[in-house]
Amino acid sequence: MTLVESTRVLLPLGITLLAPFAILAAKGDENHREGVSFIAAAITFLAVLSMVPAVIAGTVYEYTLFTILPGITVRFAVDGLGIIFALIATFLWGLATSYNVGYMRALKEHAQTRYYFCFGVAIFGAVGVAFSANVFTLYLFYEIITVFTYPLVAHHQDAEGFSGARKYLVYLMGTSKLFLLPAMVLTYVLCGTLDMNLNNIVTGMFPADVIANNPILVRITYVLYICGLAKAALMPFHNWLPSAMVAPTPVSALLHAVAVVKAGVFSVSRIILSGFGTEAMDVLWLGIPTAYLAAFTIVAASLVALTKDDIKARLAYSTVSQLSYVVIGVALFNTTAVQGGLMHIPHHAFSKITLFFGAGAIYVATHGIKKISEINGLGRRMPW
Repeated sequence: MTLVESTRVLLPLGITLLAPFAILAAKGDENHREGVSFIAAAITFLAVLSMVPAVIAGTVYEYTLFTILPGITVRFAVDGLGIIFALIATFLWGLATSYNVGYMRALKEHAQTRYYFCFGVAIFGAVGVAFSANVFTLYLFYEIITVFTYPLVAHHQDAEGFSGARKYLVYLMGTSKLFLLPAMVLTYVLCGTLDMNLNNIVTGMFPADVIANNPILVRITYVLYICGLAKAALMPFHNWLPSAMVAPTPVSALLHAVAVVKAGVFSVSRIILSGFGTEAMDVLWLGIPTAYLAAFTIVAASLVALTKDDIKARLAYSTVSQLSYVVIGVALFNTTAVQGGLMHIPHHAFSKITLFFGAGAIYVATHGIKKISEINGLGRRMPW
């Protein structure tokens, strides 16, 4: 694996940062406003795609933006794992924008400029998470996603919307402050740096003597990471996801397929593979308990999903279940299992965005059907 210092890493980040402000500037013309999203999505996707051949060949592009303290930097890197998530987020941004246009205009939704602005910033956060080279940068962009998806969840601005958005914010911000932030502090104390080991998923970033001399503290740090990354929706930190289904359907697609939960399982995968490494995970016996937790989530969430009549609620619990297939694959440390788990990130993204788009199409075409028990005869009303 070859590390190459390159500003190419900054291009997708720069485009996704500027696009939301271009959307605000075009607020007087909805065609221009939505056109910005399409153009930005296409350029960003192509910018990420252009790095794929080099990454496949073993190159890791990296760039340090600035240093805060020794071992704490805002640093970006593009490797195989990161480019998977970045490709998904940027490609689906274009599809989601196309759907947004039809959905938001058909329902004559309010505050559409704010909606597109926050949607764009969420994509910026997703690309930032994908390209994070250290835990601090990951944490920064993880929180950007949370803050700017809150207005999207609360978009309808009614009692139900504010209640769901409040739970969304409390769960995600609460867990990140209570667990993820302390985990980051402990990592810095133990390792002297927050830079993840992108070269070797076997050894990770924790030195061998730290693992040997402080095994309990390293285990505590790992548990804090798993609890703090609530976007992965591992039980019992999952309830925010069904509650967030009060949002417009394209936002649900953003939460489930494009940015939010994908940032969660990506971050868990990154922490396991590039943070702790398979060797430390095995020595400290952390992999199997993680796999058991993921297995429990798969079964329990699937059973709960079957009891839900609301279409989006059933899909939400399905997502809770499906995300854990990624975690269980990574936690098994077998090469094939890890590859299969990581490939389920795009597999689930494409399938779930399609399902939510279907739910939204039903809602718009039937003027309000949200329940599975009410869709009898829908094939004749919506043959295509």
